Amino acid sequence: MFSSTTDAKDGLSRLQITALLARSLEGRTLRKVLILPPDFSRYHSNAGYITCEYRRLLLERGCKVDIMPALGTHEPLSRYQWERMYPGIPYEEMIVHNWRTEVVKLGEVPASFMESVTDGLWKEPVSCEVIRRVMDESYDLILSVGQVVPHEVIGMSNESKNLFVGVGGSDMISKSHMVSAVYGIENVMGKDYSPVRKLFDHCLKTFLQDRPILFVLTVTTAPQNEILTHGVFIGREREALESAIALSQKKNITFLDRPIKKCVTYLPEDEFKTTWIGNKAVYRTRMAIDDGGELLVLAPGITRFGEDPKMDALIRKYGYHGTASTLRQYENSEELRSNMGAAAHLIHASSDDRFSITYAVRDITRQEVADVGFGALDYEQTVKRYDPKKLAYGWNTMPDGEEIYFIPNPALGLWIDKNRFGGRA
Repeated sequence: MFSSTTDAKDGLSRLQITALLARSLEGRTLRKVLILPPDFSRYHSNAGYITCEYRRLLLERGCKVDIMPALGTHEPLSRYQWERMYPGIPYEEMIVHNWRTEVVKLGEVPASFMESVTDGLWKEPVSCEVIRRVMDESYDLILSVGQVVPHEVIGMSNESKNLFVGVGGSDMISKSHMVSAVYGIENVMGKDYSPVRKLFDHCLKTFLQDRPILFVLTVTTAPQNEILTHGVFIGREREALESAIALSQKKNITFLDRPIKKCVTYLPEDEFKTTWIGNKAVYRTRMAIDDGGELLVLAPGITRFGEDPKMDALIRKYGYHGTASTLRQYENSEELRSNMGAAAHLIHASSDDRFSITYAVRDITRQEVADVGFGALDYEQTVKRYDPKKLAYGWNTMPDGEEIYFIPNPALGLWIDKNRFGGRA
């Protein structure tokens, strides 16, 4: 494993990061390399800089470099997003992952394995699928780049998730998300060895053992919207992931001494266009919000619900109405059973009536938001009181005495009431 960490206030310097990347390439004979970085929703991973540097280092060695963002089910990066995240790399070099049609099935994980890792809650087999390029033997090296941070489906994101979801196929994506929903988000968030992590570990060892994959894992924060990289871990063995998880649990999980009555979160408009991604505001705060509390999501960039028209239509049809309602719909709807990822999303993004969820929106109608089960407010009116430019991260007392807890970008961490869920991840 190659790694570099720091306790410095400003994180690792770009020179330190580049030196580590160069070391990871030493002694390798490379002609053609595939880089799998994240999409724009992981802008603060610092994977943009790392991808640009790897490409530069490899081109200097005469390598051909292909770049395919690990989109999962997300929409492709726009030109603006690409040029901001990957400056200097021509937009035309972006290879778009198609999770529905361009994957190959590597094998099947048996129902018995799934039953064992889910305590009997899941009893169906899962197909292991990845984009065909991962299996292309012309690649001498596959660099999987991304951030380790608490995640609602797998517990702690990245590493093999970047393969089996980021550039995976529909069966794996849908069933892994549904497994997490059935197992319970509070039983997963912020932890290693979740059922889905065990599934991906198994698939990596069983089906991709011979592929030349190198994981490049970052741990970052962005307290003032400026990326601070606290650690970079590069390796194929699980040691790199475990080291990154340990650091992320220290840097990205906030344990609160008391629950939040009113949580206000802000979704930067250039990063969050859909509730499919924006509902990280729900996932990452739900373990900190008190029963009967409120979550207010300031969402100026939201224009729709799903990342593609099909998912958008499903969310509009079935809505965010809680676990019990969604599971009833799931049992009675072939449409939902054929789109487990959508059903899982609807479960994850509801508070099950434990606290209220309200979106303050600008470019989608309040009625559309209300129709899917959320409260809805006008963004411009709401930010007159809750101005994200004036609020400080953490506890704030408003002029009239109202106390709120403000989170400027909920995708960057996990917040937990330690009295309710314990003092460790």
